[in-house]
Formats: sequence, structure tokens, C-alpha cells
Amino acid sequence: MNLLIKSALVLHPESAFHKKTVDILIADGIIKQIADAIDNSSAEVIDAKGAVIAPGFFDLNCKIGEPGLETKEDINTGTAAAAAGGFTGLALMPATQPPVHSKTEVEYLINRAKGNLVDVYPLGTISHKREGKDLAEMYDMYKSGAKAFTDATRPVQDAGLMERAMLYAHGFGAKVFSYPEDAAIAGKAKVNEGHISTLLGMKGIPPLAEELMIARDIYLAEYTDSSIHFSTISAGSSVKLIREAKAKGLNVTCDVAAHHLVLTDEVLLDFDSLYKVKPPLRTQKDIDALLEGLADGTIDAIVSQHTPHEVEFKDVEFEIAEFGIIGLQTVLPLAVKAGLTAEAIVEKLAVNPRRVLSVPIPAFAEEEAANFVLFDTGAAWEYTRANNYSKSANSPFIGQTLKGKVLLTCNNHQVFKSE
Repeated sequence: MNLLIKSALVLHPESAFHKKTVDILIADGIIKQIADAIDNSSAEVIDAKGAVIAPGFFDLNCKIGEPGLETKEDINTGTAAAAAGGFTGLALMPATQPPVHSKTEVEYLINRAKGNLVDVYPLGTISHKREGKDLAEMYDMYKSGAKAFTDATRPVQDAGLMERAMLYAHGFGAKVFSYPEDAAIAGKAKVNEGHISTLLGMKGIPPLAEELMIARDIYLAEYTDSSIHFSTISAGSSVKLIREAKAKGLNVTCDVAAHHLVLTDEVLLDFDSLYKVKPPLRTQKDIDALLEGLADGTIDAIVSQHTPHEVEFKDVEFEIAEFGIIGLQTVLPLAVKAGLTAEAIVEKLAVNPRRVLSVPIPAFAEEEAANFVLFDTGAAWEYTRANNYSKSANSPFIGQTLKGKVLLTCNNHQVFKSE
């Protein structure tokens, strides 16, 4: 693999070439030369004028069915979709069968993903079997490679269990991810509580369900002197709570799903189950607050919340359809649609996610391993079933022309090149 990337704008805050337009020569997976102009007749030339080269994207919230739910997604198809979306690292949610609640599952996933273009980081469960009753084997999982712990989309309702988890993880330098939802408030509702839920005649999930859990876990983090990361916040009031916690100096981080930056609950008026996600799509006021939170640093990262499903789980009545959409290939275009600059995209998709999980940011210098994404925020492409690399197709964006294209993804001596 010899590549000569011509005239790419480097966006890498830890590199000496940050914000410079350069040529890059890649040979056998290693960055061999970075210069203003390079000539090499033996390399494949990639014209990158107008494109950005940055550390490969890193997703903090991705569901892949393996083990146990491979009909939804397996490691091969999930990482293929990730590479197509510009990701070279994935934090895998433990919502599998069995859940990733012991070192056996952690080691299985790490070994299963060896040799892949995309690096895989399994997250372990907080509780045994994700039941919210007893702590899982957190330290054993950590020693086997789990970087953080979460019960995925099952909130930890027991405050005492969450307190113990935070104290325990803090003792060996791991992080706890909180899915902020008070199940007693959310109940079995399917959509955001508000004007649209009234029009639909459906019970709604109020932002209060998210706020209460965030407030509780911020208090627990302060009491235990521990860190906490909130996954997929969706409400403007949540941004305010986290902003205040950060201002107090607490070790609090959070992320937002890309689809929550561009879609409001108004898209549900036709009862299209492809838009059924959790937390639910909220209002434009919430989107404005989320974007403000991204701009001022309150929200650290953007995630895909990739949630694959077989067709029979989504092509049904809205009430009984499963929550979730696939998102690995649409994070970049949704970030572009939300108005983020290329520099902000790199910060929220490549740099900060690694900092949250304490994963080294890939170096961009000569003789370093090539781990990067080359993307063009102005390029348009059509997302179709043919170029959807996921095993599942539950995305409302399939069939649409999107702006913001991944041109190359490179890692572990391998390259994905878009059509």
C-alpha cells in the first residue's frame, strides 16, 4: 500500500503540521514523508485539494450484535460500516447476548477484532447481566481490556449500586458511563413529551426523566470524587446541568448522538418507525441548546449511537418497533448539516472521544503508523443500500443525498477508499 495524498489540510491539534496544507506519502502503513510538495511515481496519487486529513474518528457509543445477536450486526460488518464512516476506533456497548459482563466476553471481542482496520474497545457492564442488582466483574474486565463500564441503554436505577460502581472504577482508573434516564418517569413512553406527542395521541418521555438522572449522578460523582460520562444527552436542560457541574470543577463529560443535532420530534408525525430512537427526538429548542453546548465545550463528543436491527423489528407499527437507527456512515454528514466546522468535527469525533476513554490520539508525523481519515465537508454523496456496509438497513437517511464525504480511512496497514 503506497499512497501519495496531495494538498490535504491537516487538522490535528497535537501535530506540528496542524492547519497546514501538505502532501503525505504513505508506504506499508507508515507515514514516510510530509512536505509541501512530494513527487513519487510508484505511489497511487490521491488529489485531496479541499479535503481535511485528521486522526481517525472514534465512536464512544456503538452497538454491534456480536456475541449472540449477529443477525443484527457482526464484527466484520460493523467495522466495515465504521471504516466507511471514517472511524478507526469503536467503543462497543455491552448490549449483547450474553452481555459483556465478564472477562470472557471482553477477551472474545478483542481477539475477534484483531487484524481489523478498526480498533475495537469493548465496554463492560456495570451490573451483572445488566440487571441493575449486583456489580459485574469490573476489575477482571478492566484487566482484560475494558476501558469503561455502562449498562448501555438500561439506566442504573439503584443509586447505591451506581455509587459503588463509581468508587470501584475510580480505584483502578476506569470510567463509568451513565445512560441518563429515570425509568420511573419515562415509563413505557415512546416519544418526547410535548406538542407532538399530544398530536400523536401518545404518552411522552419528558426531559425531566433525563435531568433527574443527570442531577443524581453529578451528586454521586462529587460525593465520591469520581468521574462520570453521560451518554447521548438530548435535552437543553441537561446541557445546563452539565455546564454547571463543569464550572464547579467536577470530572464530568458527555456526548450527544449525531441525529439529535438535526432531527426534531416533528419527523414522527407520519409514524415512521425509522425515526424511533431513545432518548427520543426532542424540539428545535433542545437542538439549539445542544449546539450551544458543543460550541462552548460543555458537550465533549458526538457519537453514532449505531443500533442495528433486522427489518422485522422496525417495519412494524410504531408502538411495537424497536428503538434505534444505524449511524456509523452518517455521523459526518449529520455533523456538517448541523453546521459544525471541520475543526469542530475533528475535535468532537476524533480528539475528545479518545480523551474521554484515555486512548492515545494517533500521532501525525514521519515514521509514525498511519491512522487517519481524509474527508471533504463539501462533497455530496448518495447513501444507498448498495453502499450501506452495515448488515442492517434501519436508517431514515438511506436514499438521501448527503453532504460530507469520507474519502479515505487508514489504520493498521489497511485502507478504506470510498467509491
